[in-house]
Amino acid sequence: MADLMNNDVFLAFCTYATIVVLKMMFMAPLTGYYRMTRKAFSNWEDTAIRQKDPEKRKKMLQTHPDVERVRRCHQNDLENIVPFVVIGLLYALTGPDLSTALLHFRVFVGSRFIHTVSYVLALPQPSRGLSWVVGMITTFSMAYRVLTTALLL
Repeated sequence: MADLMNNDVFLAFCTYATIVVLKMMFMAPLTGYYRMTRKAFSNWEDTAIRQKDPEKRKKMLQTHPDVERVRRCHQNDLENIVPFVVIGLLYALTGPDLSTALLHFRVFVGSRFIHTVSYVLALPQPSRGLSWVVGMITTFSMAYRVLTTALLL
């Protein structure tokens, strides 16, 4: 374990994985913010926070396009960041060049931030699609390195 803490690639991975996981975690309070400001709740008990009148509370049990957009962005993060963390860890353990590893980690993290901004702000396509593709290609590139290294052992 002490060797890993002295490994620059592993430390870089830990840094960028932490950044992207924190970004993903930020999406939950952002969804809550959108629910509160748009008065769009999915659970009856949650409406009591904003309203006591049962008739008004019923009207708050609704979907809102802005809330759904943030929820879908968060779901997309879960579908892409979790594989990045797993594959990125395995990739870091294959002993890649630091510069190559940094390129992979930075490109992925940058693509996820661009994806989130373009998703939440509803920027025109292909901004969101391209940022998703860049992140996916980056993860596949690391997975290729892991598999080719493992098959040569």
